Amino acid sequence: MTSPSNTLREIEDLPDVGIQMPDGCRLSARVWCPVDAHDAPVPAILEFLPYRKRDSTATRDALTHPWFAKRGYACIRVDMRGNGDSEGLIEDEYTQQELDDAVSTIQWLAEQPWCTGHVGMMGISWGGFNSLQVAAMQPEALKAIITLCSTADRYADDIHYKGGCLLNENLGWGATMWSYSSRAPDPALRSNWRELWLERLENEPFLPSVWLRHQTRDSYWQHGSVCEDFSDIRAATLAVGGWGDAYKNTVPLLVEQLAAPVKGIVGPWVHKYPHFAVPEPRIGFLQEALRWWDHWLKGADTGVDQDPDYRTYLMDGVRPQRWYTERPGRWITEDKGATTHLPIQTLDLADNGLGTAGTLDARIRSPQTCGMESGEYCAIWLGPDMPGDQRADDALSACFDSAPLADDMDVVGAPRLRLRISADRPHAQLAVRLNHIHPDGASTRITYGVLNLSHRDSHATPSPLTPGETYEVKLDLDHIAYRVPKGHRLRVAISSAYWPLIWPTPEAAELHLTQGTIDIPIRPSTVDEWVFQPPESETPRDVTTLRPDKNARRVEVDMNTGETHLIIEDDFGLITDNHHGLTHGSTATERWSIHPDDPLSARGHCLWTQEMQRDDILLRTETSCTMWSDAENFYLRAELKAYEGQDLIFSKELEDEIPRNHM
Repeated sequence: MTSPSNTLREIEDLPDVGIQMPDGCRLSARVWCPVDAHDAPVPAILEFLPYRKRDSTATRDALTHPWFAKRGYACIRVDMRGNGDSEGLIEDEYTQQELDDAVSTIQWLAEQPWCTGHVGMMGISWGGFNSLQVAAMQPEALKAIITLCSTADRYADDIHYKGGCLLNENLGWGATMWSYSSRAPDPALRSNWRELWLERLENEPFLPSVWLRHQTRDSYWQHGSVCEDFSDIRAATLAVGGWGDAYKNTVPLLVEQLAAPVKGIVGPWVHKYPHFAVPEPRIGFLQEALRWWDHWLKGADTGVDQDPDYRTYLMDGVRPQRWYTERPGRWITEDKGATTHLPIQTLDLADNGLGTAGTLDARIRSPQTCGMESGEYCAIWLGPDMPGDQRADDALSACFDSAPLADDMDVVGAPRLRLRISADRPHAQLAVRLNHIHPDGASTRITYGVLNLSHRDSHATPSPLTPGETYEVKLDLDHIAYRVPKGHRLRVAISSAYWPLIWPTPEAAELHLTQGTIDIPIRPSTVDEWVFQPPESETPRDVTTLRPDKNARRVEVDMNTGETHLIIEDDFGLITDNHHGLTHGSTATERWSIHPDDPLSARGHCLWTQEMQRDDILLRTETSCTMWSDAENFYLRAELKAYEGQDLIFSKELEDEIPRNHM
């Protein structure tokens, strides 16, 4: 059933609407709204981000918010305090101040004469996170949310820790925010832009230091983790994700756990909105969202309450590639729930392979460079970031292969591995991949999981291993929907290292496996069970490209030292917005280095440059950060420099030493 909001309305675009918080801080909002909304009020849709509406998200905003506004909504893109054109200072992600500001903004929207008093909230990534978190606070006017590429558990399923292992994305994304929040407001909108900028630079936190001080699942991570009490969310929730994204587990979890009205959609996409995401097929996400908003914010019967609970894209098994433009497959549906009710096929790990029970006596001592084919933890920048051919990592792992499959196998859900395992060191890691093996030996990663064995019983209270003692552990791999063709094989690959995805333990450990099984959720499908409308969007943003974007990723081995280096270079281009005249661009380089025999040689380095020009005002920030460790401590060093023209107007350096806590 389609939405009734078919009559297009004339809209206005207001670039800098001030919303004052209770403490007097002015937030800057861009508002797209029907021009007749004062006579015919409309519901409001809020997106609340630190990512700068004037430049950073302007391209995607142009495709999305005017489209909704023309169909009878006021769309509000707010810069959070301390970012973009808003006043104030940022302290961290998802602080109570941030969430309180969002609640105050929702209340302000509901009170406007052009608003019906009904508000929705939407967003991807940060905006998807805080949509869930704000919904859990139950502001009266918030009736529905759409959360994309988000998490319900900030410790177990975000960019900081995974399976109790320290993700290198903790430094990588921290470096990104160190750069993002260093930028000045647009001088065209703030006469005191220089004062605001210098105040930001002086107070900007280096967030990896904050996050690294919380290496267990303590109250810091419980805050903002809606899994603490799913019943807190009462707003109708549409959850959307992608199999190429880092946040694969949230959509099925929300579908299974929320008591509020909830539906889930997972496509083949990376960390992007589905109406312009890759790999294809894209869907008519805006039309789906409009059906959601019309039902929950306008009371229209659009049929969304009758949609299947879970719609997901079952990807055909394909050869490994660093990037996909398209994933063949089909859409499948579950009317009630997501995947927990699906049948399970259990396969045993044995010395003779994967299948029936047998003896198992496998020892694993992977080089520290195992994991170089893991790809980017969160594919977002559209470079060659997907997992490559797994044969190189498989060769450094214990591998268990099935016989050729007698029929297609449709894996739909989260496989679970159970092991009896010991280690020769008090701290050890486990990295498990479920791979699709092609007839010629090529190896495609289907899904994976990692586990810090000190966290085998608890992420809140880890404990070291007793060397030589055998433990029973279980590990849930990430959710997936993937078809392995008839005649191909499955492989379970297990390693004791997974660099550069996770930071290594202080000592290289040898693992000893004596028993293992994997439970694989199976859901056969032969035809498309759902058809989405084709993607639509609003007119793209009008820009002039001064420097095109480009991405590079390469591995270098120093034959003198034996160290291996992964270098990632992202040039996001330089463009001028032809509507308001602001020029902006950025570049980033990451370097991840390690010696195959020495976990203490691990080192990460990130460098960013941000450029911005308004008429004759030329601004630039340069940020860098480095991380390394010894057996007892992590070490961080960061630097920030700001330039006006060629003049260095601000600089600061930070150094930090943080004890390792079962990491």
